[in-house]
Amino acid sequence: MPSNSEPRLSRRAFLKLAAVTAGGALLGGGGLRVFNQFQQPAASTVVLKVESYTHDLVDPLRRGFEAFPAFLTRCRGARVVLKPNLVEYHAGRQVNTHPVFVAAVVETLRHFGAREVIVAEGSGHQRDTELLFEYSGLADALRQLDAPFVDLNLDDIAPVPLAANYTQLGQLYLPETVLNADLLISLPKLKTHKWAGVTLSLKNLFGVVPGVKYGWPKNLLHWRGIDNSIWDIALAVKPAFAIVDGIEGMEGDGPIYGDTVHAGVLVLGDNLPAVDATAARVMGVYPEHVPHLMGMRRHGGTVEATRIRQLGESIQAVQQDFAVLPHWAPIKDPPHWLRRLFLVG
Repeated sequence: MPSNSEPRLSRRAFLKLAAVTAGGALLGGGGLRVFNQFQQPAASTVVLKVESYTHDLVDPLRRGFEAFPAFLTRCRGARVVLKPNLVEYHAGRQVNTHPVFVAAVVETLRHFGAREVIVAEGSGHQRDTELLFEYSGLADALRQLDAPFVDLNLDDIAPVPLAANYTQLGQLYLPETVLNADLLISLPKLKTHKWAGVTLSLKNLFGVVPGVKYGWPKNLLHWRGIDNSIWDIALAVKPAFAIVDGIEGMEGDGPIYGDTVHAGVLVLGDNLPAVDATAARVMGVYPEHVPHLMGMRRHGGTVEATRIRQLGESIQAVQQDFAVLPHWAPIKDPPHWLRRLFLVG
């Protein structure tokens, strides 16, 4: 999932690398770990300020996409599948990716020449996806655009071998709608998560795993480890892009029972770990403490802030202090410099 940009070291980063590598023998091989950190591909993310769902969303989305010309080239004539976060309905709680935002993404991709745009979800919590589709408002939004929706829980499925096999399942059965897409785009909500720390574009991919095969709430994947499952799913479906709906997010007891936070942002990019690391920083969370993000560095994911070219708004201009549950409190603490340098996922 790397950006198309070639990785380059700044002079400051090079001097830091050289100094620590020179002392690698004293640090028990730490120099090699530092080198691995700087091997993270250069990535770009865009942070956009959008105050409300009543504002025009298509124009800022167009500007955001224009920062990724290689992706737009792939988009022309493509069959694109959008994967929102549609998990449960609670009036007054910002649980799901907002339907107005999803509709704006459909319009924007059509503007850039996508041949077909499909919205698809396989909710892991609510068994009745059709009910959730209607109650969430997504049904009305897509009808106005004549855009199709697919319930991935009930879609035809096919086995996909697992390249890294973190879950030890050997293969995953995945929906053909996802497997037949030219481009898969993750559209998560900006939320904390009681088991994963944060739920953003990578965790959102849990919803592509079909309930018809793995049940509700897809307990087999939880038993195999949430982090392991995130890595296996991401490597199997190869998402091309992500846009985080952070106009209104959720803090505390996410992904369902937390409180609404008006964050007023969208975060997008073509390297999903970089998008999630940026979104985590917007939430006041240090991605260095989020295992599933750090682990994606082994597979071309970028987490280190010095390797992410930040476009649009600065993180400081939009940063919020999202509350987390007590057992996740450490993700709000600045990581020790040794952790930043030597922890390898």
